Formats: sequence, C-alpha cells, structure tokens
Amino acid sequence: MGSGYLIIAGLIMLFSWLVSSRLKSKFELYSQLQLKNGMSGAEIAEKMLADNGIIDVRVISTPGQLTDHYNPSDKTVNLSEAVYNHRNTAAAAVAAHECGHAVQHAIGYEWLTMRSKLVPIVSVASNYVQWILIAGILMIKTFPQLLLVGIVIFAATTLFSVITLPVEYDASNRALAWLENKHMLTQEEQAGAKDALKWAARTYVVAAIGSIATLLYYISIYSGSSRRN
Repeated sequence: MGSGYLIIAGLIMLFSWLVSSRLKSKFELYSQLQLKNGMSGAEIAEKMLADNGIIDVRVISTPGQLTDHYNPSDKTVNLSEAVYNHRNTAAAAVAAHECGHAVQHAIGYEWLTMRSKLVPIVSVASNYVQWILIAGILMIKTFPQLLLVGIVIFAATTLFSVITLPVEYDASNRALAWLENKHMLTQEEQAGAKDALKWAARTYVVAAIGSIATLLYYISIYSGSSRRN
C-alpha cells in the first residue's frame, strides 16, 4: 500500500475514533437528563407513529446496545433495551429518530427506497468483496479483471454509504421537528436531543468518506496497472 493511502486511512481512523468517542460521551451526558414529561423511549416512539397516522408499525425491544433500527420488511421500530425502557433525552432522541425512518417508509421517501433496494446486494457483497480485492491486487499482473470486479462490487457498498447520509439526516430532522412541534421536550431537552443526533449523523459521514477514499485507492491501483500494460 502506498504511503499516501496509509496516511489518509490513518487520519480517517483517527477521525472515526474521535467522533465515536464524542458520540458516546454525548449519549452518556444526555442519558442523565431525565425527561420532564416522564415518557419512556417506547412511549415516545408510539406517540410519534400515532401522530403521523402510522398504525401498522410495532415498537419492540431488541437486545444489546446501539442496536436501534427500523426494519421496513416487518415494519418494526426496534429499540435497544436502554432506549425502550428509559425516560431520558438520549432515549427520546433515538426513539424519535427511528420513527423518522418509519415515516420515510410510509411516505415512500425516495432515498430510503433506493437504500432498501441496495440492501440485498450490499449484504452479499460485504461477505466477499475484501477477499476479491485482495486476490485482485495479488493477481494484478496476470488477471487485472478480477480487481475490476472487486472495484465494481465495492462501489455498490460505497454508494450505499453515500445514500445513507440523506436518509439519516432526514430521519433526524423529522424527529426533531416532531419533538419540537408537539412540545414533547423542554428547551434544554430539545437542545440535547439535537446535539446527540448531530453526533450520531457524523458517524455516517466518516463511514462514507472512508468508503470513498478506499474506493479511490483501489481505482488508482487498477488505473496504474492498466497504464503500465
């Protein structure tokens, strides 16, 4: 690997660590800020769904930490145990954010639709793409087409990372707008929810930048080999 790529990769890893650490500290901070309305994450989620006229989505608890997600295939808002049961600002922010995805699904938000179509491809590609890329680099002189195949597959995962950005930001914007318009939180709690979701979104930005940088690196290897040949 070239020194330039190693430097870029190192910087991205450092930035990713800093953002993740900051996100963790923010959520720990806002987990201590108890809601004045006394509602749990599950109750927040159920009310947001109801207020948006969504009656076919269930709110369920899922094991683990940071396992919160919306599953469009079975229409469930899955909240980690801490978010589902707790009554703090962090739980409210996460619960509303995941319901933001449910709202996107209900209205046919185009970026979510595009991302959903890529899920099966990315799920399969993620299991094999690194091995194909490594083999492609090792066989670059004798079988450069293999690296090209790996690049095309990796490009699909990069596209997924990029499309994820508007999906996540839009879900957060919908969540924050609902929390504010329905006067669910105090001013302090609303500011905390906004801050927490801002740092959560930045993790997706780092992931997209890292994926783009890696894709460009593999493209440069293939292009360099093609010129030499």
